[in-house]
Amino acid sequence: MADAHAHSLTAVTPFQFYTSFVLQEATGFRAATLPRLVKLLHRVPEACIYHHTHYFLLSHHYLTPEPTHDFAYWVTEVLGDEALGERLASIDILEFNSLAKIRVILVKTIEDHLAQHPTARFRFVSEGEEFFFIKSVQVVMPTQETASSLAEFAEALSRVSLSSLYFHIFDARLRLGRSTNDFARWCEEQLGETTLAKELIALDPYAHSLEALRSMIIALVRQRVG
Repeated sequence: MADAHAHSLTAVTPFQFYTSFVLQEATGFRAATLPRLVKLLHRVPEACIYHHTHYFLLSHHYLTPEPTHDFAYWVTEVLGDEALGERLASIDILEFNSLAKIRVILVKTIEDHLAQHPTARFRFVSEGEEFFFIKSVQVVMPTQETASSLAEFAEALSRVSLSSLYFHIFDARLRLGRSTNDFARWCEEQLGETTLAKELIALDPYAHSLEALRSMIIALVRQRVG
């Protein structure tokens, strides 16, 4: 419900919208089999885990529902192990607020599958179809958009790039180390909008395209201010 209180609230600290772009760097690591894939998963830098789970989502934002991550895609579509592919695809990345935890669940899922299906270790792909590990290096910078009220926030959100939206929703979880995002945190801490914050946290960003997600957030905010 909209009310005058929500309409007049002004944050002491305005919300600063940031954006980021990603530099991709080849690591030279590649895997043609599951044993090799899981061995490399143990040792590659977290920037690789980020690239093949989170950056993958950003680059496929136009698909609904979005693909889960590179590992599930490669195992299913290239290696041809549909059983493991389904297990990897069922991992809810949203549940994990650190790359270290995502690495652990990926490794465990593949190792459990190999233990249960010993012949899976003999599957391999041809040269050129290997899983190539890529590292993402993120560069973050402020935009010109800021907001001191919910009304200003909705307007600014309608103008920022999808990269900015992605940074504040997806990357925020890894940065903050908890199950929230920058928008919800600001609404609660600066405006006391606890209910709105809970609604923003409850949105499943992996179930919608980034444009659809933007529209949903703006609708929730505008519903609050009327």
